[in-house]
Amino acid sequence: MAFDFDNLFSVKGKVALVTGGGSGIGTMATEALVRAGCKVYIASRRLESCQAVADDCNAIGPGSVTALQADLSTEEGTRALVEKLSSMEGSLDILVNNSGTTWGAPFDEFPRAKWDEVLALNVTAVADLTKHLLPMLKRAGTSDDPARVVNLGSVMGTRSGSNQAYSYGASKAAIHHLTRMLANEFGSMHVTVNAIAPGPFPSRMMAHVIRDDARKKAMEARVPLHRVGEPEDIAGVLLMLCSRAGSYITGGIIPLDGGLSAMP
Repeated sequence: MAFDFDNLFSVKGKVALVTGGGSGIGTMATEALVRAGCKVYIASRRLESCQAVADDCNAIGPGSVTALQADLSTEEGTRALVEKLSSMEGSLDILVNNSGTTWGAPFDEFPRAKWDEVLALNVTAVADLTKHLLPMLKRAGTSDDPARVVNLGSVMGTRSGSNQAYSYGASKAAIHHLTRMLANEFGSMHVTVNAIAPGPFPSRMMAHVIRDDARKKAMEARVPLHRVGEPEDIAGVLLMLCSRAGSYITGGIIPLDGGLSAMP
């Protein structure tokens, strides 16, 4: 049976939004989509960080990046982003829900405010943004080429180790479950919903470990593949999920953790 192998992983010409695109995994996702020929919008509270990424990626091409400012921790900020994007595009092929935050403290000292803050950005904002962008996603999706929602979960949402980041782990477990719920409901709308569950990657959240050589080596020793993630690892999974290669995958929680989630 013949098929179009040359375009199996192509996302050329698609329109994407990456939240939290100004740093870490969001920047890796943005660069992957731009190198693959997408028109990408990135958004975060730090416009200067997004603009720096946009400048770098626009110099690479062949796709393009437009930086937007958005505070997704509030309903008003989410609505403002949707209004801005909808004024510029009629439809949206790819939504990467990457924005997030974390906090760590002993459980008996963990502040109530940090439960509210982390869950608001990591879960509520994802649901709210996806809800408001659903009309644009539905306009883009077809039975042969659905629109794609890719949520950033975490190995912390699949394993019980807390690292004292209780609200973060709970939020990522919630994202995994929300992903499955929405996949079940969005299928008939020609929209797939999947999550990537990364392990340790260079990012702002992991900077305290990655920048300390001894701590980095100790962490890598605990990973079955004995290394941290790299931009190519994000690119490979993301482009698979967003191209024809992944058009029959929905409701998946894709482990991207060097084998951590498979450990007993």
